[in-house]
Amino acid sequence: MPGTDPARPGMPASTGGAPGPVDRPAVDPDPRPQPPEPPLPSDCCDSGCSMCVHDVYAEELQDYRERLARWRERHPAVPDAGAGGSSQP
Repeated sequence: MPGTDPARPGMPASTGGAPGPVDRPAVDPDPRPQPPEPPLPSDCCDSGCSMCVHDVYAEELQDYRERLARWRERHPAVPDAGAGGSSQP
C-alpha cells in the first residue's frame, strides 16, 4: 500500500530523521532508587557464615538509603510515598 510503513501496516510512512515521541517510550534519566529485596528466612543457613545473607542485605539497604538521599536532593518536589512504596523500607 503506497504511503504506508511496511513495518507498521496502516501507519503513515516515516519521513526519516529521528523518531518522534510516539515512536519510543519516555525513559526517566534519573529514576528513583529501588530498595533491595530482603532475604527470605530460608536464605540463611544459620551456620555463622562470615558474610551472612542478612549482612549482605544490611549493606545493600545502607547503600540504597544513601542513593535515595542523594536522589531526593536532586528531586525535592517529588513526594516520599510516590513511586510504589513508602519512604523507608
